[in-house]
Amino acid sequence: MSNTDTASAAESHQRVFLPPRPSAEVISALLAELEPLLGERITTATGVREQHGHDESWHHPAAPDAVCFPHSTEEVSAVVKACARLNVPVIPYGVGTSIEGQVIAEHGGLCVDLSAMNQIIKVRPEDMDATVQPGVTRNQLNTDLRATGLFFSVDPGADASMGGMASTRASGTNTVRYGTIRENVLSLTVVMPDGRIVRTGSRARKSAAGYDLTHLMIGAEGTLGIITELTVKLHGLPEAISSATVAFEDVAGAVNTVIASIQYGIPMARIELLDALSMRAVNQFSKLDYAEKPTLFLEFHGTHAGVREQAEALAELCGEFGGSDFAWATQEEDRQKLWQARHDAAYAARQLRPGMEFLATDICVPISKLAECIEATEQDVQESGLVAPLLGHVGDGNFHLVVVIDRNSDDEITNLKAFNARLVQRALQAGGTCTGEHGIGMGKRGYMADEHGEALSVMRAIKMALDPQGIMNPGKMV
Repeated sequence: MSNTDTASAAESHQRVFLPPRPSAEVISALLAELEPLLGERITTATGVREQHGHDESWHHPAAPDAVCFPHSTEEVSAVVKACARLNVPVIPYGVGTSIEGQVIAEHGGLCVDLSAMNQIIKVRPEDMDATVQPGVTRNQLNTDLRATGLFFSVDPGADASMGGMASTRASGTNTVRYGTIRENVLSLTVVMPDGRIVRTGSRARKSAAGYDLTHLMIGAEGTLGIITELTVKLHGLPEAISSATVAFEDVAGAVNTVIASIQYGIPMARIELLDALSMRAVNQFSKLDYAEKPTLFLEFHGTHAGVREQAEALAELCGEFGGSDFAWATQEEDRQKLWQARHDAAYAARQLRPGMEFLATDICVPISKLAECIEATEQDVQESGLVAPLLGHVGDGNFHLVVVIDRNSDDEITNLKAFNARLVQRALQAGGTCTGEHGIGMGKRGYMADEHGEALSVMRAIKMALDPQGIMNPGKMV
């Protein structure tokens, strides 16, 4: 094949994934088809469109041409069928808390807001699972579960929707013990790009039957279909819970403590790291008085005796690596205050430069490379001059930087982009990934080829096979 042929093939391939923005006439035809079904639940109102044209990321917003609010899987199916007939892009939307631009409507189209699909369909305490609609939030589900002695474990900082969490392969502070959303979804109902309704998996805890379509859809960011129902695993509330913070003189001591605790098999529920700058931000934002040093936030789950043994073992390890200033929290109110401060850390970081914006980025590396990678990153932050507090779920090798920037400064933006590229390359060279939990969206799609190589062409082949028109959340991921 000649170079010209190769270029033409590449351009054709690109057109599959980026359909043209729909014209006003096409949107009018879509409204005419869907208004009898949805009535006032489909709109082109400017305020609603603008609200749905951004998430929590720093990426420039782009509003969809229309927004609809379906109430059932069947309505979602009808909506997608209409969009497929008219070649209109479809952007699924939960509560808008993604941070890599996953819901931004770069190519216009119809935003499908699933927040009204918020029913907890069935809780089965005897099987420790629950079936929910995608608009159910994690806090809503856990509130409903209080009387059962069970809980849903995945806890990203925001009160994210279940459909959004599955679509972005979310995790959070509990991951080191209970796993990510990937390990906690048993089955899905998905509306495919042509409107077909597909049910993947079953409620059985394992299966060897066919392709694993459930996990194909988890983390697909709405590019392969719209999740309209999830069956998720639940876990028993532990008999005893104890939390603690411990400060270190340097990040290396904190990280080496984490590595040792994992290698020794101490069954931690949560192990979170905040560097000194993050601790300063948290103190200012949450009105706390922690030592402004690299600090581990810890939590232990189990029996009273087991929690005591875990805490004693970890305290001994912390001492070996220079840990001090232990502060224990055994009362629920104190624990909630501690973990709320951790979840608010990104917003706390923003207050370090009032009026500025922030870019939250993350990578994940093998545990053995964690200390080396964090130390190199902190050195890079200092040399770059960026304001970038570091925090993370270090129990699974995942850490974040919240880079606070002046969006109007071309120099800062250039510096930030170069820094982020170095961060990703550092993770890949360590055998890691460009994102542990934020996902790809718009922000990290440029790193997919570096990370996956030829496997990216396989992903694109899957996308083409399932969504040949390229209407499902176009421009994201692949």
